[in-house]
Amino acid sequence: MLTPVLLSGGVGSRLWPVSRESHPKQFLALAGELTMLQETLRRTSGLEAAAPIVVCNEEHRFMVAEQLRQLDLQPSALILEPQGRNTAPALALAALQAVTIDPESILLVLPADHLITDVEAFIAAVEKSLPFAGEGRLMTFGVVPTAPETGYGYIKCGPGLADDLYELERFVEKPDAAVAHDYMESGGYLWNSGMFLLRAQTYLDELGKRAPDILACCEQAMHAATADMYFVRPDAQLFERCPSDSIDYAVMEKTDAGAVVSLNCGWSDVGAWSALWEVAERDADGNVFRGDVIMDNCRGSYFRSESRLVAATGVENLVVVETADAILIADRDKVQDVKRIVTALKQGRRPEATLHRRVYRPWGCYESLITSERFQVKRIVVNPGQRLSLQMHHHRAEHWIVVKGTAEVTCEDKVFMLAEDESTYIPLGHKHRLANPGHIPLEIIEVQSGAYLGEDDIVRFEDVYGRSQ
Repeated sequence: MLTPVLLSGGVGSRLWPVSRESHPKQFLALAGELTMLQETLRRTSGLEAAAPIVVCNEEHRFMVAEQLRQLDLQPSALILEPQGRNTAPALALAALQAVTIDPESILLVLPADHLITDVEAFIAAVEKSLPFAGEGRLMTFGVVPTAPETGYGYIKCGPGLADDLYELERFVEKPDAAVAHDYMESGGYLWNSGMFLLRAQTYLDELGKRAPDILACCEQAMHAATADMYFVRPDAQLFERCPSDSIDYAVMEKTDAGAVVSLNCGWSDVGAWSALWEVAERDADGNVFRGDVIMDNCRGSYFRSESRLVAATGVENLVVVETADAILIADRDKVQDVKRIVTALKQGRRPEATLHRRVYRPWGCYESLITSERFQVKRIVVNPGQRLSLQMHHHRAEHWIVVKGTAEVTCEDKVFMLAEDESTYIPLGHKHRLANPGHIPLEIIEVQSGAYLGEDDIVRFEDVYGRSQ
């Protein structure tokens, strides 16, 4: 059976400030109504396939689960990496899980943050490759270049196996502009997409030959894994010993079983803001805009507003991205350098490197509206049927005002309901809990007051998400 495997890693640096370490690009709706993770899942619906396996960071588990729930999709497993160890171990975890379900399982391995505009062409390439994968070939998808791109690695095609299918001769690192132009002219090179089609057991066998330390660590970690519903947690201490390596370096560059299928499907890894400009519909002056944007005499630019009006006049070739707490302004040809901005933010211990003002939690999200020395105002959204932990604070009191939905409030030994426009007070040191018993999102305004307002001033007594102390 064909099983989609989504690799949902990434640290969110190249599409800052919209993408952050705690909320990277696969969880964002960047090119449509659905997030990139959801778009990746949706494009596999045209295949006869089993429920997907998703490999993600432990911190992101509830975002992944919620986005699958929105698609009414039940995964085969959500494998929670204790630490990021690159793609070769991530795929090993998925393959080990898959062979316990079906020893003959064929895995369609997809990064969760890529864009494909021609889904039919993608599906056709997968179906064409399936017989070869079933025979033990490790298939990779090579994208037909549309420009002498220096931001991608390349694959050199060997002798043909069938129409648009070739032996995999070698991988090539990201070239300079002159070499990339030669690759385009030769016609024998394809962009390395990072997508694969292979038998789970074949991959494990090859990994055992080429990178036995990785396989051994992953086997041990999965043997000692714990399971909670569809969450699978490899043993953290055992997995921590695993070497970090990519599928390309660990297996594909060394195997004798590699093959490549030529793919022409409007693919992009959305590796920079310029990529979104390239794939989006542009106006007569070559501009792309999202959100509340007013332009005058602008050309060839990308504007994105998340929370307020962005106005521009007389500019060309710019990227302007606005969020509630940061604004990026860059030359469209230099947006790859935004990674240096993120590095500087991390070195300065700036929260903007990792967190949005809107922070996602298993039960919903919260957003800081005003922060001062002894008070803070937050907007809190609790999803239907969800509840926060039973908790208390040593240094702050809280006032809650319901603005939408119905709240179930626990304060010490009292449990009571609050409707819209009603409020309550949670004194310092009191055990309390907020829950949403309704069928629509609960929204409250929380006013915190006290000597210390940090998120670490929480003592949890009970928590349905396993975070109690």
